[in-house]
Amino acid sequence: MDDVSTKLTRPSGPSGPSGLDDERQYQAAISKDARFDGVFFIGVSSTGIYCRPSCPAITPKREHMRYYRTAAAAQEAGFRACKRCRPDASPGSPEWNIRADVVGRAMRLIADGAVDRDGVAGLASRLGYEQRQVRRLITAELGAGPLAIARAQRAQTARVLTETTALPLSEIAFAAGFTSIRQFNATILEVFAVTPTQLREARGRRGQVPRARRITLGPASGRSDPAAPGLIRLRLPYRPPIDMDRMIGFLAARAIPGVEAVADGRYRRTMLLPNGTGILSVGSGTLGYVDCELQLEDLRDLTAAVQRCRRLLDLDADPEAVTASLAASESVLAPLALASPGRRVPGHVDGNELALRAVLGQQVSVAAARRLGARLVAAYGKPLERPEGTLTHCFPTAETLAAADPGTLPMPRTRAAALTGLATALASGDLSLDPGADRDRAEAQLLALPGIGPWTVGYIRMRALSDPDAFLPADVGVLEALGRLGAGACGVHGPAAAARTRAAKAATELAEGWRPWRSYAVQHLWASIEPAPEDSTPSTPSTPSTPSTPSTPSTQEKENQS
Repeated sequence: MDDVSTKLTRPSGPSGPSGLDDERQYQAAISKDARFDGVFFIGVSSTGIYCRPSCPAITPKREHMRYYRTAAAAQEAGFRACKRCRPDASPGSPEWNIRADVVGRAMRLIADGAVDRDGVAGLASRLGYEQRQVRRLITAELGAGPLAIARAQRAQTARVLTETTALPLSEIAFAAGFTSIRQFNATILEVFAVTPTQLREARGRRGQVPRARRITLGPASGRSDPAAPGLIRLRLPYRPPIDMDRMIGFLAARAIPGVEAVADGRYRRTMLLPNGTGILSVGSGTLGYVDCELQLEDLRDLTAAVQRCRRLLDLDADPEAVTASLAASESVLAPLALASPGRRVPGHVDGNELALRAVLGQQVSVAAARRLGARLVAAYGKPLERPEGTLTHCFPTAETLAAADPGTLPMPRTRAAALTGLATALASGDLSLDPGADRDRAEAQLLALPGIGPWTVGYIRMRALSDPDAFLPADVGVLEALGRLGAGACGVHGPAAAARTRAAKAATELAEGWRPWRSYAVQHLWASIEPAPEDSTPSTPSTPSTPSTPSTPSTQEKENQS
């Protein structure tokens, strides 16, 4: 097995999983290597089904195996999903977070539901290409076009709703994004080889639709509106390991009252989604899964909500590949990476909100930033129609803050001007921070705005744009951690400004060996100087059980680097 594992070690460079050849894919299949679930799919010509690499069924003969980059490509080739390993429920491929080209950006947008909402025309417009070019590029590389990939995603959403809710199948069809009942029935039959009714009955017979997992409708539960509000409980797959305690602690330290809360080891927050509002709740589940609860005002937002939860928790990451790459660098970071192989990069459910909060927290401590955020939410946030406990508002939209008078905002005038300037750029559409944004273009646009400097832009790239290779060389926490680890050239010695410039330059040179995972390196460095965690996470966002750490962004960056 050790020999097989060595053969299967994936390239850690920008080429990513696409560098796998047939031999390495075959080795992954015969070793049942779950690390490759979602990276590629195996069609079996003798049975007409497609599986994930870790499928527990007997490995088919090699001449009967066909390899596909996406589930949609396997379906387009005429294969149906395996009922045993359920390949459509695999974690997402980490390749799409790494890649910044058109195909990578398109895959992130399709996963967020862009094609379902706006069609291929809308997808092409957001990418800045013609529809024909987008179709050609995606089909040439993945073996399926954007419509087919979106269709496969709709089928997965429909299966989840069918198996985990008590909604009528007619409502599920439209909530999943299908345009007709006929299309819904035909797709489910083609992909899963059963009708929607048989899919629900089969799960019920095996006792896998417990009462607690059924949807709980609001007061108007008798209506047949597919947008009826309700609670959906899901398991979100990931590639182990994961440091969920540190992830929730990171989010808890920055939680804004009214929008976010942490209690009993679970992180909860409100969301503004394409068709309405929602509330998410995430916490540790069984091995390989995060427990997730979604309360949606409109069930058509399920696909977007799930993908935003995945980006928030970095669930499509490949921690083994990241750890192997950082450990192989033979730098001061190697021991940290080996000691915490489950470290992830916390993302966000809304790129615009993260960017606005990054500006809001400039030059103040974490606690002060949270207080400012709470005041901003109370004054400009959108109240929930159905508040749940301490969750009462959604964070203010860019449009709302763009129309605000900077003089009335609860912060210094220069920062208020920076905040409204950023909000105006986002509201106008000139600046995009959605999942398919061009990261380099967004960085250049952000740096051109007054009051926004390199640190803030790097932080936005890391968390709002899910860039795995963002680095913050002048960050106080990063430099402090490097100094403690013995990277002497990165220590701050002498006059503050000149010393910090020299240290940042040394840190940048050192971090070249950590590409393309420098965002993960930052998280390892921040965590290394955090106080030891308490036995439990904070019970409320306003009274954390652990003090604000020196590695938190708003404490690290005391000076705006514009």
